[in-house]
Amino acid sequence: MMNIQSIMKQAQTMQKKMEEQQKKLEASEFEGSSAGGMVKITINGKFETKKVAIDKTLVVADEADILEDLIVAAFNDAKTKVDKTTSEAMQGAAGGLNLGGLKLPF
Repeated sequence: MMNIQSIMKQAQTMQKKMEEQQKKLEASEFEGSSAGGMVKITINGKFETKKVAIDKTLVVADEADILEDLIVAAFNDAKTKVDKTTSEAMQGAAGGLNLGGLKLPF
């Protein structure tokens, strides 16, 4: 049976690792794309948009609604990448500890 000091030390170590991973993820950039790469959005780990790149052939006044949909799809693609990377990083920081249904604040 583990003593409480050992458990607390492990919890503090895990918390520090998770905080470090969170800072690293927030500084990371993720690119999402749609229309075969014709629309690209770069966001950081805090979901802040850093860059939008649109192939000039898509800029047609009468088809703005299509372009808007492609931008949304590219953002959602980037968000999915942030979510996946965050989940994997937090699992690694937890050292394989099964956190069950614990909903972390990131």
